[in-house]
Amino acid sequence: MNMSIIGDYIKEERKKAGLTQEEFALRSGLGLRFVRELEQGKETVRLDKVNQALAMFGCEAVPGRKGR
Repeated sequence: MNMSIIGDYIKEERKKAGLTQEEFALRSGLGLRFVRELEQGKETVRLDKVNQALAMFGCEAVPGRKGR
């Protein structure tokens, strides 16, 4: 899973929704530090929390073959 792609997506959608990182963290039930690290593409984030963030935009990360 390429976390920078997911992080970029979260950041873009958050900004489209007019939310700051702090507001997004509060509304999604995630910590501000996690949101910041996710948007920076940190590779070692918990998948359940990634899906919690993606759920704000009706999406989820699912297993798949690399490169497809």
